[in-house]
Amino acid sequence: QVQLVESGGGLVQGGGSLRLSCAASGRTFSWYTMGWFRQAPGKEREFVAAVSRSGGITNYADSVKGRFTISRDNAKNTVYLQMNNLKPEDTAVYYCAARNSLVVVSTEDGYNYWGQGTQVTVSS
Repeated sequence: QVQLVESGGGLVQGGGSLRLSCAASGRTFSWYTMGWFRQAPGKEREFVAAVSRSGGITNYADSVKGRFTISRDNAKNTVYLQMNNLKPEDTAVYYCAARNSLVVVSTEDGYNYWGQGTQVTVSS
């Protein structure tokens, strides 16, 4: 089992940047494919980005391509989400998730472990 703790959320103006971090503890971090999801008020949780075990393969939702970058540091047991050119529609609770598989997927039910979430609010 792995425990996930997100940090780095906050309030930012449109066009600004934030970097989210997700620290993992428990089982060997490098065994897990990692993902970021988000849930806006009144909406279902949606996929944002995912990264393979080694960091060599990434996948992004169309809505964030070119603006967000997912990366990981297996030595630090941490996955990151760099978010640039933020828009008000990026406002949501962002969740880190782990999947005990080498296959990178974008479906919520493909992930076994979840963090508690961190709030990102983008003002216009």
